[in-house]
Amino acid sequence: MPASSPTTLTVDASSKGQRLDRWLANALPHRSRSEIQRWIREGRVAVDGQLAKASHKLEDQQVVSVLVPASASVETLAAEPLPLQIIYEDDSILVVDKPAGMVVHPAPGHAAGTLVNAILHYCPGIEGVGGTRRPGIVHRLDKDTSGLIVVAKHDRAHRDLQAQFKARTVYKEYLALVEGRLSPEQGRISAPIGRHPVDRKRQAVFSPSEPGGKTAGRDAVTEYQVLAVYTAPSTGGSAAVATFSLVRAVLLTGRTHQIRVHFAWLKHPVVGDTVYGLRRQRIPLPRHFLHAHQLRLRLPSTGEERTFTAPLPPELQAVLDDLSRG
Repeated sequence: MPASSPTTLTVDASSKGQRLDRWLANALPHRSRSEIQRWIREGRVAVDGQLAKASHKLEDQQVVSVLVPASASVETLAAEPLPLQIIYEDDSILVVDKPAGMVVHPAPGHAAGTLVNAILHYCPGIEGVGGTRRPGIVHRLDKDTSGLIVVAKHDRAHRDLQAQFKARTVYKEYLALVEGRLSPEQGRISAPIGRHPVDRKRQAVFSPSEPGGKTAGRDAVTEYQVLAVYTAPSTGGSAAVATFSLVRAVLLTGRTHQIRVHFAWLKHPVVGDTVYGLRRQRIPLPRHFLHAHQLRLRLPSTGEERTFTAPLPPELQAVLDDLSRG
């Protein structure tokens, strides 16, 4: 059976006791649980080097290896001359300001036009770094989230960055405009996140007290601070005046859709979020208002700690300017 290079994942303490198939479905969000169960039946998944059943209960620090079947639509990565806004570059890494609307790496339905396609054209030597499907990629941003993403240019840098993200020493700060006025204006959201039990493309908060909550959700922590509060005439809802909060959100974990899910759970969804937000948006915006504003990490080449900043893109700054005038 043709296969790509093995994908290797390590179980963390918060995932202890989870079923193998459920955990992998969360770890590989672009793959369905049924697809993963089929791989397990085909002998493509091993835990600590031994083939395992879908119902296998995981232990802390176990190593899960997955041989993902080869797929021409995903595995054949073409270099494309797409524009890149490079914030920083050295011999080991690239820091890129990704625009909204660009997918980070090829996946079903997005075989071209991704950040990886652009980087392969700019830096051909990155091919195969860290694996064939996501060369150089150590973390991700949602398609409609703009901002900073770091890319490894060789395997040693890839391993170094992976270790920093795993140790949670990378500082990841976002700017988000959310519905309503947050109270308190500074706080910490600690609520486990896992794949939605019905809609597999969405994530959800799972309470540890609910049945299966401890194993369905993985720990997720977001710290936030309100930077400004705006009021403006509502264009989409029934209220005459709408209130919005500009917040600084800092990720202490890195779950899929974490900021969007956490603020929606607080009943303050991100403006423009058509998945977790209001059905009728009060601000006309073709994307959600979420931007990866700041990234602080150690350079793999020297060990020096560096902070990178990306200003709000024009379409988001225009929203704040309009709210300030209003």
